[in-house]
Amino acid sequence: MNICEVGTVQGKILVVDDEESLVRLISYNLNKEGFTAIAAYDGNEAIKLFEEEKPDLVILDLMLPGRDGLDVCRHLRGKDYRTPVIMLTARDDEVDKVVGLELGADDYVTKPFSVRELCARVKAVLRRGQDYKEELTDQKEIVAGSFVIKPDSYQIYYNGKLLELTLKEYELLDILIRNKGRVLKRDYLLEVLWDFSESANTRVLDVHISKLRDKIEKDSKNPVYIKTIRGLGYKFEEAANV
Repeated sequence: MNICEVGTVQGKILVVDDEESLVRLISYNLNKEGFTAIAAYDGNEAIKLFEEEKPDLVILDLMLPGRDGLDVCRHLRGKDYRTPVIMLTARDDEVDKVVGLELGADDYVTKPFSVRELCARVKAVLRRGQDYKEELTDQKEIVAGSFVIKPDSYQIYYNGKLLELTLKEYELLDILIRNKGRVLKRDYLLEVLWDFSESANTRVLDVHISKLRDKIEKDSKNPVYIKTIRGLGYKFEEAANV
């Protein structure tokens, strides 16, 4: 039986970790599942391969020689906003987890982890992106006040300006706008966007909400678009005269 049991989704995966035995283990099982795994063992090599190979997803360890994972993530997001990044973190690196998410990582898996869990996370992220794209391909653009969603190109404009969003930020803002006026519970958002696994806790959602507010709110501490409904979740409102 294959170590991953989620449906088949093909893609090119960049695996970045300085522990060669772990990289071999991850790569072996990804290849076994129909993916093409590319290995890098330090930050500079990771950036080089990312630019050359244009992977569909990056598995990135934070503790790397030379340029660490946070620096690599910062560089990748400066070049590309769409490619999903799953961080590998130590159990007690809570600060680094938050910083990594703030830099644009989509999710994290805590060491030690099972390869089954990591492989399932990779498949879920890629499959969800494919399903989401297929679902929205034929939909026309959506206008909500100052926001315009263009599903065919995965773009959202605010006041006529294209927002620079990661894939996860796009999905989160998209689902909030499409459900404007409705309270979306935290558990619902985590389940839909992160599969609500152990590697996706409420901190992941909070950080992404905070990043979106920084990009669309005049005062992120007093938001007018993305409202927090205490004890429940979040709601998007069309604000007038903003």
